[in-house]
Amino acid sequence: MDLNKDYLESTKKQFLYYKTLADKAISQLEDEQLFISSNEDTNSIAVIVKHLAGNMLSRWSDFLTSDGEKSWRNRDSEFEQTFTNKTDLLTYWEKGWNCFFDTLHSLTPEQLSTIIYIRNEGHTVLEAINRQLAHYPYHVGQIVFYAKMLKSKSWNSLSIPKNKSNDYNTEKFNKEKSIKHFTDDALNDLK
Repeated sequence: MDLNKDYLESTKKQFLYYKTLADKAISQLEDEQLFISSNEDTNSIAVIVKHLAGNMLSRWSDFLTSDGEKSWRNRDSEFEQTFTNKTDLLTYWEKGWNCFFDTLHSLTPEQLSTIIYIRNEGHTVLEAINRQLAHYPYHVGQIVFYAKMLKSKSWNSLSIPKNKSNDYNTEKFNKEKSIKHFTDDALNDLK
């Protein structure tokens, strides 16, 4: 058993799961709903998407060789609504995720203890991954919650629908015991 290899494989699946949740939430929205903010202190889904992609591009470009807070990043501008259409927004979203996943897939188990820097603070690669494994799902949760509010009664659940836990559990317990990652079935359910 190689725990470092297992860890990398597990995180890849978890990040894909959270990206898929956000994608499925976004896909339920009308284009203009992406740009709605409930008040001046609340970010629209478009702004959250822009921030996540900006973070990914900064953190994961030249990941092992340069500080994760790139000199070209303007974090404050990530919280300004500059995208005006869904196509451009989602192109930027995919650019961020592609940068992230390309780097994550290139890492070897032996590199998990390598020191990288974010704002001159040293992190092991493992710590840097964990940092983002907390950060990205935090914002994905915001996207899903906001999308659900915007869709109201026409929302299609991304997990176990309300009042369907018993049905879900019955289905699970009617299957043979198996060892697999928790996202394996969830990702199939989200397709």
